Amino acid sequence: MEMETTEYYLVDKKVLPEVFIKVMEVKQRLNTGESVSVNEAVRKTGLSRSAYYKYKDSVLPFFEATNGKKVTVLITVENFQGILSSILNIIAESRANILTINQNIPINGLADISVSMETLNMFGSVEDIVTDIKRIAGVRECRVLGRE
Repeated sequence: MEMETTEYYLVDKKVLPEVFIKVMEVKQRLNTGESVSVNEAVRKTGLSRSAYYKYKDSVLPFFEATNGKKVTVLITVENFQGILSSILNIIAESRANILTINQNIPINGLADISVSMETLNMFGSVEDIVTDIKRIAGVRECRVLGRE
C-alpha cells in the first residue's frame, strides 16, 4: 500500500474562496481569546461549524505550515489539587510532545502555567487543545503565547 504524501501550495489570499478566509478568522478569534468557543467564533464570523471543522486542519497561515512547530500555551488556573495533571492529560491525549512546563506559585489563589510543546505527531490542532483545557474546572484562561 502506497502512503499518501501531503503537498502544500503558497496561494495569495486574494484568490482564496471566502470559506478559507473565514476559517482563518475563526482560528484568529480563538487564539486571541476574542471568542471563547468555536460556536461563538463561527457565529461572529458567519461560518458554519461544519465548514470550520472540515477545513480547520487544512488551512494554515504561512508561518504555521511547517511540521514540528513549537507552541507555548499560557494557562491561568485556580489553586486546585490535580489541575496540572488534568491539563497534562489533555496534551498527552493529543500526542503533542511536551518540551517544558513552568508553574508559578499561586498568588491570591491563582497560578500561571506555561507549557511548551512540539506538535509534529499531534492529533487535532492546538486550538482543540486550548478549547479542551478551557473546559477544565478551575481554568480561568488559556491562550497561545507563541509559535515557532
